[in-house]
Amino acid sequence: MLPALRDGDLLLVRYGASPRPGDLVVARFADGTLAVKRAVEERRTRSGVAGWGLLSDNPAEGADSRHRGPVPEADVLAVVRLRVWPSPRVGRRLSRP
Repeated sequence: MLPALRDGDLLLVRYGASPRPGDLVVARFADGTLAVKRAVEERRTRSGVAGWGLLSDNPAEGADSRHRGPVPEADVLAVVRLRVWPSPRVGRRLSRP
């Protein structure tokens, strides 16, 4: 499956917004990597903290919660609201093609 976003896409994000399942989010993994992933479901981390299971739209590329486990809620930094460039698409319409 192809990803909803490509390298070089310009995004408008809302920091501090609460994600919902299906939203694209900006998250920080434990190693400090920032990534845009799809929030799938709320989960608990190994330490019991509330978090999110995040998946890649293209599972053959990159790492996600299948490899690194759930991401703590505090590390889900923003929700993608709009792809500004190259062709504008709003929030939930940034679904998998």
